[in-house]
Amino acid sequence: MAKAKPRVAVLMGSDSDWSVMMGAVERLRELGIECDAQVMSAHRTPDRVSSYVSGAAKRGIRVFVVGAGAAAHLAGVVAAHTTSPVIGVPLNATPLQGMDALLATVQMPSGVPVATVAVGGAENAGILAAQILALSDPQVAAAMKRFKKNMAKKVEAKNAKLQQQL
Repeated sequence: MAKAKPRVAVLMGSDSDWSVMMGAVERLRELGIECDAQVMSAHRTPDRVSSYVSGAAKRGIRVFVVGAGAAAHLAGVVAAHTTSPVIGVPLNATPLQGMDALLATVQMPSGVPVATVAVGGAENAGILAAQILALSDPQVAAAMKRFKKNMAKKVEAKNAKLQQQL
């Protein structure tokens, strides 16, 4: 059986970002969504970023999850080259503990939006990408409903445990 085509691209500026960004990949795969993970730099490989993003729709990519630290330009550069949704994940890579990346990611100019999650919030970025895909994919929508139900069950179990301790 052939592997499904990736619908989400998970991009990061450095391989050192993988320890955080793999949270998005893991969550997407748990929800049955294939993704492509790549390292590329807005500053060091700008032609590669442009080429990859410009051809992504033809390869089936519908949403981008992009992590970067420090100046965090990668998500904005990706957004400049596509009309698909871009979700930025600011990363803690400097003594500023990700605040520089957060501001660089969230402060995009008018007309070039990047949805931004919390510093290090790759898992939530994966969930948001799934919710975007769920708008037009009933299987992903069903997977998201199961995910939310399971999350609620876990909270109820924790509450029941707490109540037994009181």
